[in-house]
Amino acid sequence: MADETLVGADGRRTDAGVPVRDSNRSPSPVTAGAHGPGGPREPVFEVADVAFGYAGRPVLDGVDLTIRAGETVALVGTNGCGKSTLLRLLAGLLSPDRGAIELQGRPLRRLSRREIARRVAVLHQSLPPVPGLTVRQLVRQSAYPHRGPFGMLVQGESAEIDAALDAAGVTGLADRVLDTLSGGERQRVRVALAIAQRTPVLLLDEPTAHLDVRHQLEVLTLVRRLRAERDLTVVYVLHELDHAARFTDRIVALADGRVAADGPPTDVITPDLLARVFGVSGRVVHDDLHGTPRCLLDEPL
Repeated sequence: MADETLVGADGRRTDAGVPVRDSNRSPSPVTAGAHGPGGPREPVFEVADVAFGYAGRPVLDGVDLTIRAGETVALVGTNGCGKSTLLRLLAGLLSPDRGAIELQGRPLRRLSRREIARRVAVLHQSLPPVPGLTVRQLVRQSAYPHRGPFGMLVQGESAEIDAALDAAGVTGLADRVLDTLSGGERQRVRVALAIAQRTPVLLLDEPTAHLDVRHQLEVLTLVRRLRAERDLTVVYVLHELDHAARFTDRIVALADGRVAADGPPTDVITPDLLARVFGVSGRVVHDDLHGTPRCLLDEPL
């Protein structure tokens, strides 16, 4: 049951006297998922003073961000704030106009597409429009970063493909043509693509877009299970703050081209954040079942 008195308008707990950090204060540098036995784990992405724009229109300006191995991070913010742009920069699909991005300690701009694809899998918002292509054929293509010269199949690849289909729960769809799949089935196929790519990092661009509530939860639960089983680093672009709070351990809010808030969900999601970043008034309550904050939105400001 949600306890509406837990977080008040000033962003602090009122039931047990335990303070919630104001979103204007500096966030905790490392979240729980990024801790190893010997302390903080190594950085996967290091973003330093990155700026980017489209046709002279600035989108990001001075973004600094470190994402460590094992973290599950949600990028949130209003439409056009640069969430998907930042994700594409992390994937090496775009190059910054200013600043630098490192992937596992190496400058991203110096890595080849294949080198990046061996480290980072990207789940785009749509599947490629290839008429007549089956699920198995598509998933097989995602293993290309690990193939030998001239794209030759490597030993054990068929078993890897079968394992990816099974892990994503789409074995029964393997021989289906992509055009015949529902929205939820398509999203699970995208996850199978990423699994078959066998990378330690997974980037997801709005994986719940255009899905009903059940399929949203299925996809997010699947990714959370895979993250735990395979020790993945996961970065989402998400619109639903409640999903971000429940399925990630760190939220990065973007506004005005910069990082507006960064930290654990209980620290970041406050009435102040709703007003400053999203332009709405609202209340933040505590979900006792999942132990996460939830937003009750009232009206636009």
